[in-house]
Amino acid sequence: MSDNPLQPLFLTFQKVSNCIQTHFSSFISQSNHHPSLANKKPLFSISSSNIITSDIDTALIQQPKYILNKGTSAAPVTKEELGRATWTFLHTLAAQYPENPTRQQKKDVKQLMAILSRMYPCKECADHFREVLRVNPVQAGSHTEFSQWLCHVHNVVNRSLGKLVFPCERVDARWGKLECEQRACDLQGTASNFGD
Repeated sequence: MSDNPLQPLFLTFQKVSNCIQTHFSSFISQSNHHPSLANKKPLFSISSSNIITSDIDTALIQQPKYILNKGTSAAPVTKEELGRATWTFLHTLAAQYPENPTRQQKKDVKQLMAILSRMYPCKECADHFREVLRVNPVQAGSHTEFSQWLCHVHNVVNRSLGKLVFPCERVDARWGKLECEQRACDLQGTASNFGD
């Protein structure tokens, strides 16, 4: 087992990122070869630096979003941006979580939530999430159980922030499985149960 407790998170994020890149590249490739689009320029292209560009204003679009929104000086990610990115990652993870997870996968998900509650870059958020987890222990016995639990927990956080709640019966429609060739986005668990 790795000495770095965040290694499973990094590996999962890398797999999801690779899958999204593959899917997007496939989409771009299909639209470039579609007969009705043969004589049209593509709306977007990917440069050698993997920046999505279009004919609108290449120089402007290549700038990171936070630079466009905050003038010319770079600024750290806001708490809201970090929160949205974290929930996107977690819901995507839940969408890929297997219906019959291994004991190691169940353990990893619980450990990931515990790590987030201790190491999240926003101390106030981490403390709140730790309390939410204390009242709502991780439920990860199946894909359905984990995605519903995560939706419930996200709604607990949303209520505390005065935000609208999401109808959890629609969680699979909103956060469906990623479409990847040859199941490349499936979580790769191990049947071994080190530390159990």
